[in-house]
Amino acid sequence: MKKVVLLSCVIALCVVTAAIAVPANRSLTYDKSAVGPVEFSGKVHADAGFACTDCHNPDVFPQMRKGGVEITMEKIYAGEQCGFCHNGDTAFEAKTSCNRCHVR
Repeated sequence: MKKVVLLSCVIALCVVTAAIAVPANRSLTYDKSAVGPVEFSGKVHADAGFACTDCHNPDVFPQMRKGGVEITMEKIYAGEQCGFCHNGDTAFEAKTSCNRCHVR
């Protein structure tokens, strides 16, 4: 009986986690930036070969729920959050490519 309950909890957690992530066919817009909104495209990242777990992990975005993490340029420039990949090596550098994310 304990195994059934544990398995049910694991399945429920997977379903909730999948619902929070932005799948390849969806986009998410962050509109709190003074320099223009940022649209996160699940398709662009999936097409580049990235899986959800590449970002949704304890090192990059440990808890991504709407409003759960404050995304700041200071953190990105320090190599955290989006800056973990947008460093000029893995993906375009955030510091020199503002208009690739921020649109007006």
